[in-house]
Amino acid sequence: MATSIQLKRRGLLFVLSSPSGAGKTTIARMLLAQDEGISLSVSATTRPMREGEVEGRDYHFVTDAEFDRMVESGAFLEWAHVFGRRYGTLRNEVWKSIENGCDVLLDIDWQGTQQLKQVDPDIVRVFILPPSMKELERRLRARGTDSDEVIQSRMERAAGEISHWAEYDYVLVNEDAETCLSKVQAILDAERLKATRRIGLHDFVRSLIG
Repeated sequence: MATSIQLKRRGLLFVLSSPSGAGKTTIARMLLAQDEGISLSVSATTRPMREGEVEGRDYHFVTDAEFDRMVESGAFLEWAHVFGRRYGTLRNEVWKSIENGCDVLLDIDWQGTQQLKQVDPDIVRVFILPPSMKELERRLRARGTDSDEVIQSRMERAAGEISHWAEYDYVLVNEDAETCLSKVQAILDAERLKATRRIGLHDFVRSLIG
């Protein structure tokens, strides 16, 4: 006889981090395009909008004064300084999705991940590495958006960012975007099936064995 017990789960926070140029933003976009069960947390930032970006889709673009007010009001789950600008994850948007059983993808750095882990220990952290530092620099230059000075700054920062790899649950080397994406998807699928995240599973099992 079919059981009437409904198996649900709390949405999870799925973090992707990497040094600039290693591919986390590309992987994030590909994941969002193929998996309807996860949505992107749109961060607030004080950096200027770049060509092709859309307010509310890529970021919420705010002034420094607005960002200060948001920090003071507790609007962020986490926030950090990155290349002279500030980025923050909006608390209300994330919790609403989580409570509705939807997964949330966060494209944040190690600073934000550390803060988020303190707020909610039940997060999944994935760090993406470049195949080599030479390849990382090639990818940065291939963008064609940064000056030599900015690229040098990003390369210098990359070593420090990579040193935090051990703080993550999973570490992947992005030699090929499609291959890396398949591994990220496998991690997400497995984490969704963890018994600790299945609301009602205990009662379901009890109904089976009496």
